[in-house]
Amino acid sequence: MSDVTARSSSSGRVRVLVYSSNASTRAQVRSAVGTRPDLSLGEIEYVDVATAAVVIEHLDAGGVALVILDGESSPVGGLGLAKQLKDEIDRCPPVLVLIGRPDDAWLADWSRAEAAVPHPLDPIRLGRAVVGLLRQRTSSEAPVRR
Repeated sequence: MSDVTARSSSSGRVRVLVYSSNASTRAQVRSAVGTRPDLSLGEIEYVDVATAAVVIEHLDAGGVALVILDGESSPVGGLGLAKQLKDEIDRCPPVLVLIGRPDDAWLADWSRAEAAVPHPLDPIRLGRAVVGLLRQRTSSEAPVRR
C-alpha cells in the first residue's frame, strides 16, 4: 500500500485542493487529471476553492494531500499564495502551480512549489505531475502554522 493510500480519507479517497478564481480553470484541472489517474493512489476527491482565504482554512484543517494553485488567479495569484503557504505552514502539502507560460518557471521556483505546469493545460503533463507529487507525499499530519 502506498503512503498516499494509507493517508486517504475514510472513504478511500485522496483530497486534492484546486484553487482558481476561474471556475473554468478548476473544471479543466479536474477533467485533465480525472478521479483515478493512477490505480495505486486511490480515487481523487477534489476540493474546489475560489478564494485564498478558503485555501488557508482547508490547509489549517488538514487532510489535503496536494494543492494545485492557479498562478493567473485574481486578486490573489497562486504563485504568491504558494510562497505564503510554504512560509507559514509546517508540513505543507506538495504544491503544484499553474503558470501562464513556460518562461514563468522561475516564478514557480521562487514560490517554492514542487511542480509547475504551464497554460494551456496539457492533460498528460498535468496528470504525470499530480501522480508524481501524490506518490512523494510522506506525511499525513495536519499542517502547523508558524
